[in-house]
Amino acid sequence: MSRRIPGPARALLVVALLYLFLGGVKLLESGITSFGSDFTDALFSSVGNPLAALFVGVLATVLVQSSSVSTSTIVALVASGVLSVDAAVPMIMGANIGTTVTNTLVSLGHARRSDEFRRAFAAATMHDFFNVMAVAVFLPIEIVTGVFSRSATWLATTLAGGNDLGGTFKSPVKGAVKWLAQGLQAPAEAFTDNTTVLGVLFLVLGIALIFFTLTFITKNMRLLVVSRIEHSLNAALQKSGIVGIAIGIVVTIAVQSSSITTSILIPLVGSGILAVRSAYPITLGANVGTTITALLAATAAGEVSGLSIALVHTLFNLVAIAAVYPFASIRYLPVRGAEWLASMVVERKAVAVVYVVGLFFVVPIVGILVL
Repeated sequence: MSRRIPGPARALLVVALLYLFLGGVKLLESGITSFGSDFTDALFSSVGNPLAALFVGVLATVLVQSSSVSTSTIVALVASGVLSVDAAVPMIMGANIGTTVTNTLVSLGHARRSDEFRRAFAAATMHDFFNVMAVAVFLPIEIVTGVFSRSATWLATTLAGGNDLGGTFKSPVKGAVKWLAQGLQAPAEAFTDNTTVLGVLFLVLGIALIFFTLTFITKNMRLLVVSRIEHSLNAALQKSGIVGIAIGIVVTIAVQSSSITTSILIPLVGSGILAVRSAYPITLGANVGTTITALLAATAAGEVSGLSIALVHTLFNLVAIAAVYPFASIRYLPVRGAEWLASMVVERKAVAVVYVVGLFFVVPIVGILVL
């Protein structure tokens, strides 16, 4: 039935859903703020260690199956003052790793056919290898120098017109979103004046709205552009890697999900239509395209600090690509690592299960508990 909605009507529906998404971000921020500093200090005392924060970002994204949800939540936490930009940077990097679990799970659907499985698993895990490699290189640099947080803060401050970190900037949508959030809060405020109860209600409603709207934004945007996606992916076969990166960015912005972009690639590579190395730059572009959601969330929050952490996400992915892709000697290291792992997994399929459970669940959980 939903496929019969005319294109213009579907586009308007997406705009309405996006408005509700921004309202959800604002509600989430209000809910966090209502608990007060004692609660939030206790809640995030366990992520004072950058590695613990990294693992929190990985696990949270795996559990919600969406880096868009986790990064939007991080933006709200930073904008509300619960997290500093510096403390949130490792979480953003962890979200980059956690989001790759979806296409890795998709590749397991090819497990019965060895050749298909080898190609599909390599196409999925090259995303894992690239993001883990990027974090391994740039997280220590960030811890020592603060280069990403400082650069993003400077850029956010410049865009905001010179306000200091933590100040507000004149977001073009903040007023409209605030009006929506107040309308959504009114029934709860009429029900009770207990700030703790209100905080819980705002948190639940905010998270529910973010999940609901992103799900349907993704679904409707995919229906709007699916034919264009197929055309773009086929065109990437004949073009340079830079074009593939650009396609990955554009498609991911269009469908509001890097998981959709990368998951579309898996059956194409598994069936032999697309080579692993042809899919690689599109995957890298998806890393950049997915950062648009956090940037949109920052416009709702209307805080320079929230915009700063959203820009960290974008800068990190751009710098990671710039540090690897232009250099032929290291460009395909993630692909070679993924192909090596895929060959091992084809011989022993249990290794695939150990890999997924270990990387996305065991390591983050143990890391959080130990650190």
